[in-house]
Amino acid sequence: MSTIATPAPSATHPLLETEEHGLFRESVRAFARKHFADGYLARAESEEFPTAEYKRLGDQGLLGLLVGQGLGGQGADEIAAGIACEELAWADFNVCYLVFSGAVTGRLLEQHCPGGREWLDRSITGQDFVALALTEPGVGSDAAALTTRAEKVDGGWRLYGEKSSITGAAHASAALTFARTGGPGARGVTAFLVPLDETVARQTFRDPGFKPLGRGALTFEGTFVPDEYLIGEVGRGFNIVMNEFDFTRALIGLMAIGCAQRALDMTIAYTSERKTFGRTIAQYQGVSFKVAEHDTMLEAARALSYRALALRSAGRPHTKQASMIKWWVPRLAFDAIQDCIVLHGHVAWSDELPLQQMLRDISGMQIGDGTPQIQKLVIARHLYGREALEGGAS
Repeated sequence: MSTIATPAPSATHPLLETEEHGLFRESVRAFARKHFADGYLARAESEEFPTAEYKRLGDQGLLGLLVGQGLGGQGADEIAAGIACEELAWADFNVCYLVFSGAVTGRLLEQHCPGGREWLDRSITGQDFVALALTEPGVGSDAAALTTRAEKVDGGWRLYGEKSSITGAAHASAALTFARTGGPGARGVTAFLVPLDETVARQTFRDPGFKPLGRGALTFEGTFVPDEYLIGEVGRGFNIVMNEFDFTRALIGLMAIGCAQRALDMTIAYTSERKTFGRTIAQYQGVSFKVAEHDTMLEAARALSYRALALRSAGRPHTKQASMIKWWVPRLAFDAIQDCIVLHGHVAWSDELPLQQMLRDISGMQIGDGTPQIQKLVIARHLYGREALEGGAS
C-alpha cells in the first residue's frame, strides 16, 4: 500500500503559492501597474533606455532579488523572481527585462566574481546596466564554438573578437563576456566582467520590438580586463552560463505569460462591451470559446513554469521542463496576443492600443536563449538518451 503522512492543518500545500509569495505578488502587481502600465506603449516605441524606470526598479529592490541581503539584495528564491517577471511583464514587457537580466547577472557577480562588488552594487541599485555577451556572428545555438579569445597578460587579460545580438549593447556599462582561453569546445571558455570602455566598438541593430533595450554588437580589440574581474574559474565559463539557462528559460516563460495575460484581460473587457446585432460579442461562442482556450493554455503554462522554478529552488534537475517552457510558451503567448488583436478588430491594428507592440516585443523570445528546435532536441535527449539520437546506424 502506498501511504503518505497527513500534513498538519497549518502546513502549506506544496502546489500552491505560499502566503509570503502571495503577498509579494500583490506588492509587485500594485507597483508595476501604478508606475509602468500606462506608459508602456510610449516607451516601447522609443529607442531611449528607460533610465528612470531602471532606477525605480532598483529603489524597489527588484534588481537584486536573488542577491544576498548582506550585499544589498533581498535574498529571495527563484519563485519570487518568477512572480516579479510575470507581474512586471503584464505592465511593461521591456521594463520587465531589466529585472530578468538583473536576476542572472546579479547572482553571477555575487557567486563568481568577488572583485566585481562595485559593479554588483551599481547594477542592483539601477545605476549601471550589465549585459550578457555570449552570442557571436555565426555562433548562436552552438555557443561552445565561440571564437572571441582572451589572452593572458600581466595583471589580467586582453579580449579580441565580436559579440552579436547582445540585448542592451548600446546602453550597457559592462558585460559578462564569454571568451576562449583554451582549446576548442566548452572546456576552453572562460567568463569575464568587462567594463565597456572606449576600446569596445558598438553597433546597434534595428528591430521591430524590444526597442528601449535594443540589440547590438560589441567588438573587442585588445580590451583589458583585470584578473579580479574573472568570473569563476578559467575554463568553466560555459558550465556557468549553461546552468543559468535552465533558470532564464523559466523566467522567459513567465514574462511571456504576463504579457499575454494582459492582452487577454483587455480582450475580455472589450468583448464584454462591444455589441453587434444587439448582443455583446462575448455572447458568441466563436469569441468566448477562443478566450477560454487561451486562458486554459496560459494556466497550464504558468503551472509548468513555476514547477521548473520550484525544482530549481529545491536543487533538483529541471533542464527538461525549462526546455519545454522555452519552445512552447513564447509561441503560445504570441498566438494568444494575435487572436486578441483579431477579436478587437480594426482598433487593435492601429497604435491606439498596445496589442501590436506587445506582439512585436514578445516575438523575439522565440529565438533568444535557444530556439524551439534546440529545446526540442534537449527534451528528446532526456526521453531517448543522447546515444540513441546521436549514435551511428547499427
